[in-house]
Amino acid sequence: MNYSDSFRDKELVQGLARRIAELTKGVEKPLVFMEVCGTHTMAIYQFGLRSLLPPQVKLISGPGCPVCVTPNSYLDRAIALCRLPDVIITSFGDMLRVPGSSSSLMEERAKGADIRVVYSPLDAVQLAAKNPTKRVVFLGVGFETTAPTIAGSILAAKAQGLTNYFVLASHKTMPQPMAILSADPDLQVDGYICPAHVSAIIGADAYRFLCEEYRVPCVVTGFEPTDVLQGVEMLVRQALAGESKVEIQYSRVVRWEGNAKAQAMLADVFTPFDAPWRGIGVLPGSGLRIADKYAEFDAELAIPVQVEELKEHKGCLCGEILKGKVSPFDCPLFGGKCTPESPVGACMVSSEGTCAAAFKYGR
Repeated sequence: MNYSDSFRDKELVQGLARRIAELTKGVEKPLVFMEVCGTHTMAIYQFGLRSLLPPQVKLISGPGCPVCVTPNSYLDRAIALCRLPDVIITSFGDMLRVPGSSSSLMEERAKGADIRVVYSPLDAVQLAAKNPTKRVVFLGVGFETTAPTIAGSILAAKAQGLTNYFVLASHKTMPQPMAILSADPDLQVDGYICPAHVSAIIGADAYRFLCEEYRVPCVVTGFEPTDVLQGVEMLVRQALAGESKVEIQYSRVVRWEGNAKAQAMLADVFTPFDAPWRGIGVLPGSGLRIADKYAEFDAELAIPVQVEELKEHKGCLCGEILKGKVSPFDCPLFGGKCTPESPVGACMVSSEGTCAAAFKYGR
């Protein structure tokens, strides 16, 4: 028996679904809850959780996949860097297949660019140490979950005295886009399934302002079927009672205060800035850039390069999908021109992308 089996128990899952159905009996307007974590998106599709819920409860996906929200302009810069003869690009695997304006890192690697998949930013630091005549660039993409490890790589490079390790940073932070979505009159979210991994770093207290300013319930929820359905039940109870507060369903991992050590590392190495999000635009204070005192590790500042003119892919609805306004099945490219084997938009590339999850489990 695996540790996760008890969280996937069929009778427990069906019992939670029956309780939600009983609670919402007679509710006329469907309650709309948004998940803002790609792992939640994948779990909801993989376990068919939507099919267990009554029509009075609707789950929609938001901007929770870090690869998906990374704009084309970032990909274009990474591609321009990989074309420099003394540059080694290092990255997690998902980024390689994301199409930029006219190419992808996968295509560039096939043409001869030195692009390597690593399992940790520290692997990239070691690569820089072993290749002193090369400039090693790590693609720093992700939310608060991955940003501490990348901050750690910069500190490790500094401690080793490396001058050929760089990070092309495109980190995003989660609470701010949820506020933007809460203020959107076209969306009208009744509650958030808050991200679990991110919350382990920033703490559940980070969402209190959403409850106070926008009157929207928030529940930090785990990833297993019983976690998700219990989180939905907690949101339903709040919504029906007219409450808006933060609750922690994922109490076996998440604390109210978060991880103080990781937060201190982020505050030391990065500084907040107005970050561009794919399909959403520039959101004030929603990203992390490398702080001035570590500027020598910032690839964007340290390695000048000519970047091609930005082009967006016609017909791709990734932006609207990331805002929860349409589903993948509303996109005219879904399943035809855009598939996991030949993706047009980033939502189809990432293993946590909404379109990839819908293609694999939702059809």
